[in-house]
Amino acid sequence: MYIGSMRILVDLDETQISELDQLARERKVSRAALMREAVADFLERNVGDDAEEAFGLWAERNEDGLAFQERVRSEW
Repeated sequence: MYIGSMRILVDLDETQISELDQLARERKVSRAALMREAVADFLERNVGDDAEEAFGLWAERNEDGLAFQERVRSEW
């Protein structure tokens, strides 16, 4: 796995660039810093720990897991 930084090329339209530049001025950070923040936010929302996401999924069901499994298998 690569640890460090890497340059990439991203095509943005003029409106996106203008809005990024305005936000960068307001926050007193670079456009690149905003892009890194946006990518980190996107990854945090879209790449999760499967085990953590699955934890508690069955909690609101009123059926025992084994009973559910047997019921579904009997339909085959």
